[in-house]
Amino acid sequence: MPAARRSRSLAIAASLAALAACGGAPSTPADTTSVASTTNVAAFTPKEIAAAQKEQDQRMAWWREARFGMFVHWGLYAIPAGAWNGATHHGEWIRDTARIPLQEYDQLQAQWNPTAFDADAWAQLAAAAGMKYLVLTSKHHDGFCLYPSGFTDWDVAGSKNSRDIVGELASACAKHGVKFCTYHSIMDWHHPDYLPRRPWEAATRSADGADFRRFESYLHAQVTEIVQRYRPAVMWFDGEWESTWTHQHGLRLWSLCRALAPEMIVNNRVDVHRAGMNGFSMAEGALGDFHTPEQEIPANGLPGQDWESCMTMNGHWGWNAADGSWKSTTALLHNLIDIASKGGNYLLNVGPRADGTFPPEAVERLQGIAAWMKVCGEAIHGTTASVFDPLPWGRCTVKANGDTTTLYFHVFDWPRDGQLVLPAFANELAGDARLLGAPAGHDRAPIADSATRQLSVVLPRQPVLPHANVVAVTVKGTPRPYRAPIVEADGDAFVGTMALRLRANGPDGEVRYTLDGSEPGAASPRAGDAIQLTATTRLRAQTFAGGTRPVGAAIDRTFTKLEPLPPTKQRATQPGLRVERFAGDFSKVPDDLDARQPDATTTTPSIALPANVGERVLLRHRGVLAVPKDGLYHFVLTSDDGSVLRIDGQTVVDHDGLHGPTEKRGTIALMAGDHTFDLVWFNRTGGATLALQWHAHGAAPVAIDAAALRH
Repeated sequence: MPAARRSRSLAIAASLAALAACGGAPSTPADTTSVASTTNVAAFTPKEIAAAQKEQDQRMAWWREARFGMFVHWGLYAIPAGAWNGATHHGEWIRDTARIPLQEYDQLQAQWNPTAFDADAWAQLAAAAGMKYLVLTSKHHDGFCLYPSGFTDWDVAGSKNSRDIVGELASACAKHGVKFCTYHSIMDWHHPDYLPRRPWEAATRSADGADFRRFESYLHAQVTEIVQRYRPAVMWFDGEWESTWTHQHGLRLWSLCRALAPEMIVNNRVDVHRAGMNGFSMAEGALGDFHTPEQEIPANGLPGQDWESCMTMNGHWGWNAADGSWKSTTALLHNLIDIASKGGNYLLNVGPRADGTFPPEAVERLQGIAAWMKVCGEAIHGTTASVFDPLPWGRCTVKANGDTTTLYFHVFDWPRDGQLVLPAFANELAGDARLLGAPAGHDRAPIADSATRQLSVVLPRQPVLPHANVVAVTVKGTPRPYRAPIVEADGDAFVGTMALRLRANGPDGEVRYTLDGSEPGAASPRAGDAIQLTATTRLRAQTFAGGTRPVGAAIDRTFTKLEPLPPTKQRATQPGLRVERFAGDFSKVPDDLDARQPDATTTTPSIALPANVGERVLLRHRGVLAVPKDGLYHFVLTSDDGSVLRIDGQTVVDHDGLHGPTEKRGTIALMAGDHTFDLVWFNRTGGATLALQWHAHGAAPVAIDAAALRH
């Protein structure tokens, strides 16, 4: 079973298990009995699996059609507008990043007075921009609720302006045909039973008496309150990454949502299996209807899966008056098109000001998007991912229309010669191309057929729309694209020799190739048996239709032969690694670290962070790594914030800079024996994560055994 299809089946099985565990009723956090979490599809009958699949497809149908939504981060943090004690870089995390004591932050509630809030204006802007749904922060990490809750006074009802923001916006969205959705944080820095406390407030805010089970009951009560009162189309959870939240907690919350509103969509952050900021939950048993990459667009999307990239217009989610790094309307539209072309949804954020108005820069961009979407919305809404290899001049979205399919070619770079060369496909055309936005009578563009049967659209000299132009080409049947040949190879680097195979990736044709970097032609060798590489080689390959006509994208790939590094002569007899600790406000690994004196030095038997490692700290693990045999070794480095791994003085993984818990990989060729090992990690503020795995070529990643580390 393909990985994507398998993962989807596992998610369905987890959904079935969750419903079975609670007997179809909301789960109770106080229940200490074991919750079933089987992901074995075979445990369910084909009828049950088909019903679960149908149910998921039904609730996801409108979401898959939408492709575009608005995210709104709004709360008390809009009042200081990113500024505190002279620093102006803060956002919605200001209570944590500025280390504001709870009693001081509480004073913001009395200042909450959004007199200019106009829910109708917000919903109207979203609808005009082609945003089919809107996700509002009902409660962010600071715990403040934008609706009058029956379970806390830390809400709008306790302020001078007690308007029900959630309720007003839900009504306005319904009026303008926008699906209303709620973001609700699992993390809660205000609730007395939420754990863990922020590290910096441990000395002033004791955790004695805190009971996370009581907090879970509070969370369930508020989720029930929101779902029953406002009926959100999506429940968008966040803040699940701290150690107190487990898969069992996620399973109970997921079950509660499924029982309260079977038609409601729930994101993957209800559970703990999100792989860093890229937001993909591919672990067995992972819960959630869709994946949530943040501030990035996955290079290849995630075929067969539902996913949504949430991204900001500038550098902050919440309102920051000093942040002038606004993305252009063109950049935002290119993001939307890129995401749709990869089969995902775009959730574009606005951080309203304290008075309830959108920043003028955000309004300007939304209006620019609206003008483009009024003309080209059909090329976004209801489309699916491109069927072609990456296009040099833009992107493609696809829409099935019964017996025909429309290919929407989004042109970022207008062709100077007026000829838009189309990617190759085997389908018959169903008429001329359409140029969206062109004046009536000039919106039909002829398709030229060259001697090599390479199709191109004849375009006007100048583009007709700002930002991006769309050429719609309708073909008969389901698209049958010619894609780049498939290369079956064990990576791009090797030691000794390596075998690779080539095969066509299209409706017909054969693959021809060269190994010297020259362009393949009809007389070049034809792919067949495995090709044996014994030296660094530049492979170029192309599919040829009918044996003579090159079609589809070409392959140009270099395979590098590496010579393993010899072991070090450095002697190391003590088990474990030497750990040097440096205090400082780091934003990257310093270049002069060798010249600095550590504040403290300890040893560790393995690569792991000590308990309560703290903030504004850098740790350096040093010693030797015992390699069992000659070969290629791959390293997987996960960190929050930055980290760099060097072996024998060579940088293997550069994961430097400020970021959340994400992973990077690197490869190096090593001979058997000891090799110098140097792993630098730092944490500026917030969460602290460090993990390192390695594996020989062809094996699965594992943690480095303590026996392989010495100093």
